[in-house]
Amino acid sequence: MGKKVGTKSAASAATTSTAVAGTKETKKERAITASKVSSSSSSSSAPIRKPKSKSKPQASAYTDGIDLPPSDDEDEEILRQEEEGRGKTSGRSKPQTELSVGLSIKEVKKREKKEQHVAQNMLLARQEALRDDRDAFTVVVASKAAVLDEDAEGGADANVKDITVENFSVSARGKELLKNTSVKITHGRRYGLVGPNGMGKSTLLKLLAWRKIPVPRNIDVLLVEQEVVGDDRSALEAVVSANSELVRLREEVSKLQEAVPEDESDDTVGDKLVELYDQLQIIGADAAEAQASKILAGLGFTKEMQGRATKSFSGGWRMRISLARALFVQPTLLLLDEPTNHLDLRAVLWLEEYLMRWKKTLVVVSHDRDFLNSVSTEIIHLHDLKLTTYHGNFDSFDSGYEQRRKQVNKKFDIHMKQLKAAKRSGNRVQQDKVKDRAKFAAAKDAKGSKSKHNVDTDDIPIEAPKKWRDYTVAFHFPEPTELTPPLLQLIEASFSYPSRLDFKLSNVDVGIDMGTRVAIVGPNGAGKSTLLNLLAGDLTPTEGEVRRSQKLRIGRYSQHFVDLLTMEETPVQYLLRLHPDQEGFSKQEAVRAKLGKFGLPSHNHLTPIAKLSGGQKSRVVFTSISMSNPHILLLDEPTNHLDMQSIDALSKALEEFSGGVVLVSHDSRLISHVCEDEERSQLWIVDDGTVENFDGTFEDYKDDLMKQIKEEVDE
Repeated sequence: MGKKVGTKSAASAATTSTAVAGTKETKKERAITASKVSSSSSSSSAPIRKPKSKSKPQASAYTDGIDLPPSDDEDEEILRQEEEGRGKTSGRSKPQTELSVGLSIKEVKKREKKEQHVAQNMLLARQEALRDDRDAFTVVVASKAAVLDEDAEGGADANVKDITVENFSVSARGKELLKNTSVKITHGRRYGLVGPNGMGKSTLLKLLAWRKIPVPRNIDVLLVEQEVVGDDRSALEAVVSANSELVRLREEVSKLQEAVPEDESDDTVGDKLVELYDQLQIIGADAAEAQASKILAGLGFTKEMQGRATKSFSGGWRMRISLARALFVQPTLLLLDEPTNHLDLRAVLWLEEYLMRWKKTLVVVSHDRDFLNSVSTEIIHLHDLKLTTYHGNFDSFDSGYEQRRKQVNKKFDIHMKQLKAAKRSGNRVQQDKVKDRAKFAAAKDAKGSKSKHNVDTDDIPIEAPKKWRDYTVAFHFPEPTELTPPLLQLIEASFSYPSRLDFKLSNVDVGIDMGTRVAIVGPNGAGKSTLLNLLAGDLTPTEGEVRRSQKLRIGRYSQHFVDLLTMEETPVQYLLRLHPDQEGFSKQEAVRAKLGKFGLPSHNHLTPIAKLSGGQKSRVVFTSISMSNPHILLLDEPTNHLDMQSIDALSKALEEFSGGVVLVSHDSRLISHVCEDEERSQLWIVDDGTVENFDGTFEDYKDDLMKQIKEEVDE
């Protein structure tokens, strides 16, 4: 460890909480915007403009990011609203003081803001309620040979643990997600499921868990996607209770012991108790609590936390409990959807090490490349409505994917060249021959590929070659104007929350200038987000001081950005309200061009934000940050809602950005890229109320953690 730079403790429940609906906010927290520009000369933000609409926007049923295009009627209505709004000075509704007798304008605004926040939470709650709408999905399977029929003669083959689904298609209310594809999931292998956001990866996991995609009936499946319900049970009890067989056997033993007093004997009861004790021994009941405690400890729970009631934890910590329950139960098929999103770096590394020893079948969706490299033995790639399996980890897939892309595009180019030549000749027969040869070659390739998995391809429609279209996205932060250092400093600063007597950051002494690269690491709840809030000016130190350049602009990304977006506005309306001074003939087109650069599809530019997925909302926030022309970027878990392509684009944009960057992230690859230049990089460790500057590189810090974690897992 390096020299102590300063300390200050502040528990940041916001750092770990993922629950959005119903969260309480302080007055200062409500004023924070995800793209906030901190400047001493900046004026206060204008009231929110509410676009007219015939009805409130309905939340999307697809919170995992399925990108369903809006109907033509929705686009026309939004465009009509835009036309009506043109020519008006601001379009912002004025406080209706005549309806609020006895209230000041400030009180009316405060009430309106509270009502708006309640309405947004209602939309989000409705969105959550719709996320498991099973009837929205249609699955068509041409062959169900792999599905075990327990009613058939001979019963189910209990030894079959592989899942093979041939030639199946999936659609969601008319939109195709998968078409004529096949997949084989072999027992004992660990699969990473990858592909761009919005293509249906999370949906595929749900359909497996719901068994809408055929799964042999003897295979128990567990999908970890929701946090455990908070109640009076301790975290340890919640994990142990996940083993229903263990709970049942212990309850039977307890009932029998209560039924027969100790001073009386009953041979029948005694024999039954012996039988139950034998069953408990077989399932390892004596070690259950110790194993559950070990898993919780690996995920960041101290002994004190393991004994606390689950209802006392934030959403992020309850999500960890759900993950711990799944690891404790050890289902035959474990499905994990972005399991690292609620973890700090140490917990991510522990989970990597733990899953590397997983003996059963695992399918995990993750945007964390290093995590997939460590955990995966196979990669399933979702691309162009197809599933393709690659052997090896993510790096192996990446090289094989590039090779396959070149092969496909080469065949496409040859096919198009031959087809154009045939068309120029005017010979229809020759054109048909070219098409038939292409289909024959495609059929040969398909059968050669499928034979490795013993899959029948006779019923699979063969199509002519198509160009391999890759999903691309590029982030960009404009070059900031030069400012004379120091730009931002905390000098002997301390902070504590009035409601959190157990938390305090003390004697924090840090500084950031143009070109500075800082990664902040430490346990969840240690104060990483609080430190960012102090730097941003959203919190004021209780002791010490903050020094900021008068012209400093700060771009802030919060992991709770969804709380800050106005759900009824479209991305274009939202950005024009925050950044009205756009150059060019059409301000709307200028904004749409910027949204497009950050990877938001054009048909979503005029869609109410309530209908966007988490990844799409994050693109709106990043666009807003870019439009603010910041000198310093403060980024709190920026990768949580991004796919790999977007994370790579963000990493490249941060490398090219000449301003300062302060990053809180559990993504070790992103940290490594951002802090690659050792001369201008710093690693701040926030723990036990202190902020220390680590004397070494991020890789050194990571190696130290891995040594500790391996010892813990091997115990």
